[in-house]
Amino acid sequence: MQLSTQSHKTLLKVFPLYLALALTQACGYQFRGADKPVEKGFQSLAIPLIQSTSSSLGFEGDFTSIIREEFATRSKVPMLPRETASVVLIGKVSEIRTKPLSYDTFLNTVDDEEVKYSVTNKRWLEIELDAKLIDRVSGKTLWHDRNMAERAAFEVSGDPLSNRYNQKKALQEIARRLAKRVYLKTMDRF
Repeated sequence: MQLSTQSHKTLLKVFPLYLALALTQACGYQFRGADKPVEKGFQSLAIPLIQSTSSSLGFEGDFTSIIREEFATRSKVPMLPRETASVVLIGKVSEIRTKPLSYDTFLNTVDDEEVKYSVTNKRWLEIELDAKLIDRVSGKTLWHDRNMAERAAFEVSGDPLSNRYNQKKALQEIARRLAKRVYLKTMDRF
C-alpha cells in the first residue's frame, strides 16, 4: 500500500508525539506538581515561629505568618504542630539592617556661610535568613541555606510613625520573597 505525500507528512508529525507518550507511560514516569514534595516520606510540615538575633524585634510573628501562608495557599501538605509533623522548617533572621539609598540635599545659611547638607529620603531594608528543613524523627537536615538575603526600599520622612509603617511594608515584601524561595527549596529541590 502506497502512502500519499500528505499522509506521510502527517505520520511524521504525529509519530514523535505517540513515541513520547508511549515512553512516558511505559516507564512509569509521572509529572509531579509543584504542590507536592519530592520526598515520599514528607507527609506533613511544621513551621514554628521564626527566630531573630536582631535587636529589631517584634516582626517575627508577621514573618512567620507570611511563610505559613505561602505553604498553605500553594501546597497540599498539611501543617501540623512541631511534635507531630514529619518535617520541621526552622528559620532564624540572622541579620537585619538599613542603609541609605537616596538623599535630599539642602542649602542653608549659617553664620553668613552657605552650608550644604543631605537628609536620607529613602533607605534599603536588608534581611538575611538562615533556614533549614529537618526530618523530625531522624533529625537529618534535608536542606540548609544560611544566607538567604533579600532587600526592599522604603521612604523616609520626618514622621517616625510613617517611617515605621513604611519599614514594616518593606519587611513584609521581603518576607513574601523569602517565603517563595523557602517554598521552592522545600517542594522542588531536596
